[in-house]
Amino acid sequence: MGEKKDSDKALVVFQDKKIRRIWHDNEWFFSVVDVVEALTDSPTPRQYWGKVKDREFIQLELSPIWVQLKLPAEDGKLRETDCANTENMFRIIQSIPSPKAEPFKLWLAKERVQEIQDPELAQKRMKELYRAKGYSDEWIEKRVRGIAVRQELTDEWRKRDVDEKVEFAILTNEISKATFGMLKKVRLFWHSKIFNFC
Repeated sequence: MGEKKDSDKALVVFQDKKIRRIWHDNEWFFSVVDVVEALTDSPTPRQYWGKVKDREFIQLELSPIWVQLKLPAEDGKLRETDCANTENMFRIIQSIPSPKAEPFKLWLAKERVQEIQDPELAQKRMKELYRAKGYSDEWIEKRVRGIAVRQELTDEWRKRDVDEKVEFAILTNEISKATFGMLKKVRLFWHSKIFNFC
């Protein structure tokens, strides 16, 4: 079955099952419970995911490969939901015995391949999502430019072997001070010492 998308792109459909997703950290994150429901047809997908999570990750003391993001629930309220990006969703799918797993992997890969082949597609989807949330076109353009500038800056820092945690925080703080005349509250934990910049 083919893929359909609702107009705001935050909801996609696989074989007549709705899967919520959210744009986070410049990529799509999918609701794990929705994917479990699509693959298993379980009447209790949340419990099913809880058992898979415990068996495949928690008992083995593996780091979680999902994050909790707020997605609209059936009652219309935003609720913390386990979500995974495309790469980690493939790993989760491997833990779920289902004849639908392979078709779903193909569908998910198609989603990702479209964005890899056309990076502007990911940016276009991000703009549509912000527009659906009610942001003005002017705000969206500023946000997109800000992301691009930040990416160029952090790429340059990486080329110069800047430590991503400590030194990124310090440099970001210095930029805020020079640009806006204010310091951001930055806490750095390093060898049991806390450094506060403010």
